[in-house]
Amino acid sequence: MHERVLASAGRARLRSLGRRFAALALAIGIGVPVCARTGSGAGPGAAPSARPAATLPAPAYEQTPASSDGTGKRFMGREIAQVMGWAGAAWLERAEREREERTDLLLGALSLRPGMQVADVGAGTGFVARRIARRVGRTGRVWAVDVQPEMVAASDELARRDGLPQVRGVLGSETEMPLPPSSVDLALLVDVYHELAYPVEVIRSVVRTLKPGGRLALVEYRADDPAVAIKPLHTMSETQVRREMAVHPLAWERTVRLPLQNVVIFRRTR
Repeated sequence: MHERVLASAGRARLRSLGRRFAALALAIGIGVPVCARTGSGAGPGAAPSARPAATLPAPAYEQTPASSDGTGKRFMGREIAQVMGWAGAAWLERAEREREERTDLLLGALSLRPGMQVADVGAGTGFVARRIARRVGRTGRVWAVDVQPEMVAASDELARRDGLPQVRGVLGSETEMPLPPSSVDLALLVDVYHELAYPVEVIRSVVRTLKPGGRLALVEYRADDPAVAIKPLHTMSETQVRREMAVHPLAWERTVRLPLQNVVIFRRTR
């Protein structure tokens, strides 16, 4: 009886996921695949399993009353912003995004080369991952990591539609990026870091996946810039980004200024 109840619950969850993905697909204009991968262990080409994370001291998070756009959870004085859910996926694929954010300048700042192994952490629908994939070519790989199964499924389907088999969706968690240690040349977080519920744990996980000398790039809308019409909690200053990365084995390399965002690039030191 217990097994039947669990099986029934599992089927109900899959049906619910299917309905949510269908709604997301309709919103961003893609077809619903017969079977969409929704995790790192689902189907051919999925990411290999990572080693279990080491037990590390808990970071100093503080819980305070939440603001209208925040969670109330703070790290180094910064309130962590609320996460944009899968229902907002259409905004990630909006037609004007490339023009507004100058994705071409971002790709140029990343020094991409054919054959590179890249992790797009918090990839959402894979908007940036697909553009990176064209730069790294068929000999490269782009792991499109997200914590929402609906986003992973959408990313995989859009990559399939665009003929980009080098993009692979990976289902991560709030604390872990499930890729092997020392396997990634470049990890990228585009407008994501400020929303991470566990920023220290995630970046620890990301750094572990970087090859020796591998790079981490954080892209964030600039705080205190009147040209940036974004809610303040969804922006970060370069100073704050560098301050928070200082707790990790990372060395700041350079900052590239885009029209609305900063690209803050670090290199793994050990």
